[in-house]
Amino acid sequence: MSRETPLEPEEIQPEMCSVELRLEILSQVPFFEGLGARAIEDINRRFRDRGYQPGQPIYMAGEEATHLYVVASGKVKLLRHTMAGQDVLLDILTPGEFFGALATLGESVYPDTAEAQTVCCALAISAAEFQRILEAHPTAALRVLALTAGRLREAQETIRQLSAHTVRQRIATTLLKLAEKVGEEREEGLLIQMPLSRQDVADMTGATPETTSRVLSDFRKQGLIRSGRQWIAIVDWEGVVREAAE
Repeated sequence: MSRETPLEPEEIQPEMCSVELRLEILSQVPFFEGLGARAIEDINRRFRDRGYQPGQPIYMAGEEATHLYVVASGKVKLLRHTMAGQDVLLDILTPGEFFGALATLGESVYPDTAEAQTVCCALAISAAEFQRILEAHPTAALRVLALTAGRLREAQETIRQLSAHTVRQRIATTLLKLAEKVGEEREEGLLIQMPLSRQDVADMTGATPETTSRVLSDFRKQGLIRSGRQWIAIVDWEGVVREAAE
């Protein structure tokens, strides 16, 4: 089996986040869905872009919640420290997804840590500027409340699964979730189109890297997946679904 990565390299300059890209990304954010071009242009003027290198923190859990962010290019990790002392990788965010928190949305501190997984550009907005958007667009305010509550439920469900599911189930579920989100049909199978190490999978499932390696090796032997350095592809979708359900 080839160990070379089939992933397409991301060549994103942190300082480069063009106006065209910003407008396209902001129009995809669920908060602003359905707003006209002029409204998106006004919203864009209220955001500031920030570039990050892989592994660079964007904010840390417990810090004062001062900004809401939108991924414009690259990928961002969301991590949460559990009561059991684990750092759980909650999600890997792709362009168009939001993260962060604001006191005006009921969170005085960031509940999680955000870290650049790849070179990325994020759009940031302060509480004051976001408040002005919500006042100008009441429908956006309603969506913010619903989506923020949904994100909280998802995080709580992820933490609950750590104790309710076996490691094999958690790893299978995580692979399915990532494949549905960023999977691409390739010769290797349904390729999870992002750098994905065993440590990443371990962090997302609350497992040790050693246990994660054993489970992924077993999945390979069963013909469920193919993998190499920093990549995983699902070969047998139904087989992985069965592993997640058993």
